Amino acid sequence: MTDALHAGTVLLQGAIAATLVVGLRRRDPSVVANAIVSLVAALTPAIAEAVLWTTLEVDVTFDAVLSLWVAAAGFFHMLGMLGWYDTVWWWDHVTHTVSAALVAAVVYASIVTVESHTAGFRLSKGGLIGVTFLFTMAGGVFWELLEVVARDVSRRIGFEPVLKHYGKYDTPLDLVFDGVGALVVAAFDVRIFVPIFGQVPQFTKSLLVASVALVVGGSIVMAVFLGYTRDLAWSSG
Repeated sequence: MTDALHAGTVLLQGAIAATLVVGLRRRDPSVVANAIVSLVAALTPAIAEAVLWTTLEVDVTFDAVLSLWVAAAGFFHMLGMLGWYDTVWWWDHVTHTVSAALVAAVVYASIVTVESHTAGFRLSKGGLIGVTFLFTMAGGVFWELLEVVARDVSRRIGFEPVLKHYGKYDTPLDLVFDGVGALVVAAFDVRIFVPIFGQVPQFTKSLLVASVALVVGGSIVMAVFLGYTRDLAWSSG
């Protein structure tokens, strides 16, 4: 079973690399940029294993399901970038649900790991679901703000936006399906990644804290930036 999962991961990574080639042939910077990010994300579990071993001498083995899930999320996104977001109306909902469920599963497992290795820190089942849901939604807001910032910056410097917007309902629906992915993971008590993070509980705690700081702090900075640039554009106009 594990060999099949690894083979699937490699196949999806190769497919993402193929979308990079397509983007280069089309001279489409949005496809190229997204393909590079998706490929790096798909390789992250393997990179993380190597980094943890070389820097901390910690031998961590990431579950094959995690690698496959990350690669699948990246490939689904790239299918959208190649045209499915425009031609298949529900494809954006699928990609957001899959990606948000992945984030939620990682967050859920991280919180369970920190809870089991921290004296005096216990969450009820409802509390665990609530924290996972809120963090996943905060990650969704962070992503939506990043999309807007990327579009604004691209327009200002005269480049095609690397992240596209698909109408006035795009952002609200993205967040709705982010929530669906998070609730599915929490409701079904998906703890598949707990053994991974249980190998490095202290690192997991530090990573969770850093992620919260990045998502919250980054969202605030981007919101302030967008407010400033919009006010500046309004006053200039």
